[in-house]
Amino acid sequence: MRPKSHPILNLKFLLLGIFTAFFLLFVLRSNFPTSMQSESPISQTFIPKVTKAVNCSTCTKIPPSLAQALIHYSTSTITPQQTQKEISVSARVLEKKSPCNFLVFGLGHDSLMWNTLNYGGRTIFLEEDESWIQQIRRRFPMLESYHVTYDSKVNQANNLMDVGRGPECTALSDPRYSMCQLALKGLPSEVYETKWDLIMVDAPTGYYEEAPGRMTAIYTAGMMARNREDGETDVFVHDVNREVEDKFSKAFLCEGYMKKQVGRLRHFTIPSHRDDLEKPFCPQ
Repeated sequence: MRPKSHPILNLKFLLLGIFTAFFLLFVLRSNFPTSMQSESPISQTFIPKVTKAVNCSTCTKIPPSLAQALIHYSTSTITPQQTQKEISVSARVLEKKSPCNFLVFGLGHDSLMWNTLNYGGRTIFLEEDESWIQQIRRRFPMLESYHVTYDSKVNQANNLMDVGRGPECTALSDPRYSMCQLALKGLPSEVYETKWDLIMVDAPTGYYEEAPGRMTAIYTAGMMARNREDGETDVFVHDVNREVEDKFSKAFLCEGYMKKQVGRLRHFTIPSHRDDLEKPFCPQ
């Protein structure tokens, strides 16, 4: 979630395009009668066509959060870690579902973008580095973030994979009360009590042996989706080019629930299992 600082011009234009599109939609919808409003799907570049001039005397003021995001991404040389195509996958789902409940494992240079794309909804960020949280809060106090600790390590991944196949891990349960070693039980109460529409797993750190790795985050995201009362949850996992993210997303989010993979990002749609307790952990 916290990439090296490097200018990527095309990605910068994408971000500006996204926020410009949301602003234009916001303005147009506020000026058209309700009966004439309809959802307008985001195109591949996220820039809607405008065929009619807007009477600015009746324009609604731009939301402060959107204004701040536009200023930030137009002046920053630091770009999100995800590529343009990867961001587009999640952004298209957000365009359909927002305002919604969006849980993000990780806090980084893309957090303001995700929060703004879910304008009017609730976006929560979970971060392992407490000092980083304080730094981001000083810059963007509107972001809702919480410190999370992980007791796993990447070098334990093979053992945790074996543990995850046991009945205590495949049984449907609330993660905070689960007997499974993979379940994260110390998250803020808000995380367990919210029905999440989207979950993004882009943390914790997982690129060296002693790092916490994303084994427990991936498993917990899948169980939250299965344990919701009804409906389905879109779950995204980044960095699936790495062994842990690759194997754990396939095993615990299930290849049968995978919608697509673009670059290093996988998109899964996981239905609630509470309406059918006999439903297998993964579709057969």
